[in-house]
Amino acid sequence: MPVRILHAHSTFSLGGKEARAVQLMNAWGDAAHHSVLSGMPDQLGAREAIAPGIRVNFPKNAPSLTGHFGLARLFRLSRYMREFDLVLTYNWGAFDAVMAKYLFRGPPLVHHEDGFNEDEANGLKPSRNLYRRLGLSGAHRLVVPSRRLEEIARTAWAQGEERVTRIPNGIPLDSFSEKPATDAIPGLVPREGELIVGTVAGLRKVKNLPRLVRAFATVGQPARLVIVGEGPEKGAILAEAARLGVAERVHLPGFLPNPARYMGLFDIFALSSDSEQFPISLLEAMAAGLPAASTAVGDVPHMVAKENAGLIVPVENEQALGDALGRLAGDAGLRQRLGRANRAKARDEYDESAMIRAYADLYSEAIGRTGAFPYQL
Repeated sequence: MPVRILHAHSTFSLGGKEARAVQLMNAWGDAAHHSVLSGMPDQLGAREAIAPGIRVNFPKNAPSLTGHFGLARLFRLSRYMREFDLVLTYNWGAFDAVMAKYLFRGPPLVHHEDGFNEDEANGLKPSRNLYRRLGLSGAHRLVVPSRRLEEIARTAWAQGEERVTRIPNGIPLDSFSEKPATDAIPGLVPREGELIVGTVAGLRKVKNLPRLVRAFATVGQPARLVIVGEGPEKGAILAEAARLGVAERVHLPGFLPNPARYMGLFDIFALSSDSEQFPISLLEAMAAGLPAASTAVGDVPHMVAKENAGLIVPVENEQALGDALGRLAGDAGLRQRLGRANRAKARDEYDESAMIRAYADLYSEAIGRTGAFPYQL
């Protein structure tokens, strides 16, 4: 009998945590039946990446994941959760489901923390830390992808070693080995001699994409900036590009499923975030053999190959990010060397099979059914 899983997300636009959740859904095949709730019901872009045949629905009559704190609302949420064998919650925006489980019990729940929005990018809120400490005591396990989040979980959230599981993200490396079609990114027509600086990110404040536009504007080489994603910051990004006179060289195609189909069109991968933990988009860029210029957030300095580490710059040093992009843009040999080194590290450490196996074991343990999640790669 398929395992009935409720996925409670802060948003289901395709970011890192959503990409991993979809990756696991696709791996489980017909072993599970999924229901997905989003704290932002109109942001469901990640469903486009769910494979045909996967049993998944998006309930419209479920209790809201967000709203003013109230025992009645949390009780309704807990009662709804009892319909499932396993509840998977993701980040702060879905944490009321964790608290509902703590207060009113229900099926096993595994909480996942992948990072922070702009309201905690520069420091955790003490009130939220207390709320997390309390709610997490009712969860089966807390899962984090990065060393930094593991440290936060054990200190700020007072979770013992036995309650925190770190599972690094992994990706299907072989799918990034083929050269993409030249028309894989709608509206982007490659021009001879022009470099493509690219990123894949939700268009949210914490990603600080106007910073990337400013850094890109300092690159002297003929180049274009491609930002793949959707979100509320699109207007701010375009406005900054217009202010700097580079609007014609900044391309926003929106959300695109399956980065393996287009990541290889980039010459340089860039991240400008104020906060990340273990970004899947960086792994995908590495698998595609790209060099990276990025802010030094989360585990990013440790994720890239050691040869690439010098292009990971302090968050507050915007000029350094522009310099890193310029250095890569002006040196084809450097791009090739760093790209090869990143690809080799991705193959050595970030293949999806180990990640999927770790999640299969954890979720099976949570529901007390060994082998409940046979995976298909």
